[in-house]
Amino acid sequence: MKPIWIVDDDQSIRFVLEKALLREGLPTRSFTNPREVMKALEAESDSDGPQVLVSDIRMPGGSGLDLLKAIKQRMPGLPVIIMTAFSDLDSAVSAFQSGAFEYLPKPFDLPKAVELIRRAVGESQREDVAEEKMADAPEMLGQAPAMQDVFRGIGRLAQSHVTVLITGESGSGKELVAHALHKHSPRAQQPFVAINTAAIPKDLLESELFGHERGAFTGAQASRRGRFEQADGGTLFLDEIGDMPFDLQTRLLRVLSDGHFYRVGGHSAVKANVRVIAATHQDLEQRVKEGVFREDLYHRLNVIRLRLPALRERREDVDVLARYFLQRSAQQLGVDPKRMADAALERLGQFQFPGNVRQLENICHWLTVMAPTQVIEVKDLPPEVLGSAGSASAVPAAFSALSSGLGGGLAETALGMSEPGQLASHDRPLNAYNLATPFDAAVVNPGVLGWEPGLEQEALALLKSGRTDVWDALTRRFETSLIQAALATTRGRRIEAAQKLGIGRNTITRKIQELGLDDA
Repeated sequence: MKPIWIVDDDQSIRFVLEKALLREGLPTRSFTNPREVMKALEAESDSDGPQVLVSDIRMPGGSGLDLLKAIKQRMPGLPVIIMTAFSDLDSAVSAFQSGAFEYLPKPFDLPKAVELIRRAVGESQREDVAEEKMADAPEMLGQAPAMQDVFRGIGRLAQSHVTVLITGESGSGKELVAHALHKHSPRAQQPFVAINTAAIPKDLLESELFGHERGAFTGAQASRRGRFEQADGGTLFLDEIGDMPFDLQTRLLRVLSDGHFYRVGGHSAVKANVRVIAATHQDLEQRVKEGVFREDLYHRLNVIRLRLPALRERREDVDVLARYFLQRSAQQLGVDPKRMADAALERLGQFQFPGNVRQLENICHWLTVMAPTQVIEVKDLPPEVLGSAGSASAVPAAFSALSSGLGGGLAETALGMSEPGQLASHDRPLNAYNLATPFDAAVVNPGVLGWEPGLEQEALALLKSGRTDVWDALTRRFETSLIQAALATTRGRRIEAAQKLGIGRNTITRKIQELGLDDA
């Protein structure tokens, strides 16, 4: 992980933050003035720069606000936290549009400062992933006539600024279509900002969308830009729009009408030049009839509709997508890519794929790990494809949780872009019925052996391998599996998932950020 850069001429401030962050496992690098920071940036590439920058305002050798402006020109996605004495707060707030992530008034509460920096780290990592996806994404894969219709729609709409509504089942690749519309539009060099309206608690969603002013609510210590302001000049992708709370729909309608909105607690209108792309897996017409979605907002969003077909409607694409996912999985895990025998591909093509492309992605991850030879035969396919006894969704759901905890999980796209992950190495061959350890068996087929004995054997295997991060590695996998299982049962509703797990809302939000599950 890249370090947190701390800029302050006060040695005691630097010392306290360094020690607190190191205790949290966050590396640091300290500077006494802005000149040192700019010199360090000139000597290093942006990829070797900071994860987050924390800077004082008044220092010998330069202003923190000038540093903020210079940093934003060079690294626009870098979260910058400005530390300020109360006497400087007005000047700091007036410079908010220069791009500060948040303000930290002095004297500050150390745990709150660490939590703020952790939030900034999470934001930075999401920016890194988004940039990587946009830079590395190949063209969408698909030879089926239904996908060719989608491609033609993207081509016609890319140069337009019109609002687009993307519909399709979960896992069919709606976000990738939104990325493509942005990538090929005149706004391509401006921000692409995505927000899942179903994944954010109702009481926080308004602030996330429109921002808030200092003092607007408890804990709002400084003004903050919302997603509309962050996407100014670019594209805002509103995923799962059908789940947006009814009262917020009115505010969204007003923004779509005239481009103006108010921050929470604000009195001055803010104008944002944003192209809105919305997506949903729900039947919005039915939601309108049920009285839970505004009809006028529906018509405002439904200017142009792109329907993304389910994978079962484009079976001729299963072959090319499976080959792509197997290549990606092999690259991530550092192994030779496997290939499917014709009979296995034919059997896979007959599967209904209720989870669409995301489920195919998880199956290919599973096969990369579990298939015993380089050529995948029919007998190597997972039980839900073969129609074996037991839960039809046990393997993809469980392996999705496992692979996400290990850095897999190709998100919601028809192509899939993910972070590299690592699995513990094992000496004996793997297949669907002879798993590496009882722990793996318990994960893939819960209830076969119980998870406690398997966990113990997995721990023993890792300890004997000489690894020194066994606690962190297994804890991360365990927490990932728990959270993703809970979110699966609540269709992504975090508050309900937290209640089922018996943890707090803030805890599950923090864990999702720490585990990198936001884009999974």
